[in-house]
Amino acid sequence: MSWTGSKKNLANSVEANRLLIEPNHSHLSIDRQCQLLGLNRASYYYQPVGESPENLKLMRQIDEQYMATPFYGTRRMAVTLGINRKRAQRLMRLMGLQAIYPKPNTSGKHPSHRIYPYLLKGVEVNLVNQVWSTDITYIPMARGFLYLVAIMDWFSRYVLSWTLSNTLHAPFCVEALEMALMQGRPEIFNTDQGSQFTSEAFTKVLLDNDIRISMDGRGRCFDNIFIERLWRTVKYEHVYLYLHESGEKLYNGLREYFHFYNTQRPHQALEYREPAVVYFGKSLTR
Repeated sequence: MSWTGSKKNLANSVEANRLLIEPNHSHLSIDRQCQLLGLNRASYYYQPVGESPENLKLMRQIDEQYMATPFYGTRRMAVTLGINRKRAQRLMRLMGLQAIYPKPNTSGKHPSHRIYPYLLKGVEVNLVNQVWSTDITYIPMARGFLYLVAIMDWFSRYVLSWTLSNTLHAPFCVEALEMALMQGRPEIFNTDQGSQFTSEAFTKVLLDNDIRISMDGRGRCFDNIFIERLWRTVKYEHVYLYLHESGEKLYNGLREYFHFYNTQRPHQALEYREPAVVYFGKSLTR
């Protein structure tokens, strides 16, 4: 039907324009960028609908339980939450969660993408911009959920960039990478073997900038431990406390939180200095 085809083209156009928005643009607000692209602001913060309120509530509970006990499989999760195992299996699969690995399996391996070796075994990280890493996590909301990707400098724990998406496609990861490279360039960039990070679009940006690519071994859940700790911190200190009602509110809330995390939150591992102080060598709040 012609109506269906037109609707599909419109959806593709909206998605393409949505990916052009730069949340951290230095001169143009998101409102102004949407106006220039002819994009409805609500379309930028679109969130998928498809699960019942009861299932969305269960998914939030599963996520919180998983943060506390990442070794729980579907049997223990079902018993803990008082639901049948088939339901637990379906919801955890939708969320990309599985036991054994203490992280969401939000980025599946692509069979035709090149896998790079892990370069950080025995490496002492003692400089900023020596190693960066990235990961994706599931973010529950009051109605629905989104995915968050962030890029972190290992030595300073400074979050260089982050973006939200309602899909797990590679472009939002590439966008975060390009934003991070506006602040510096690492010697080594470490990721897992997810299809977003092994994609040609993502690795080409790294190779074009002469950055060495490192990828975690399959099942080596602690290779990217610093950003795993970041997810735990973000969820316990912000996401679970506020459970935002819309993508726009989530984006604004995370923007405030990451500013706090980078510039005001002392880290024990940094001798109680803030990440921005270590990364830039000076305070950004004084």
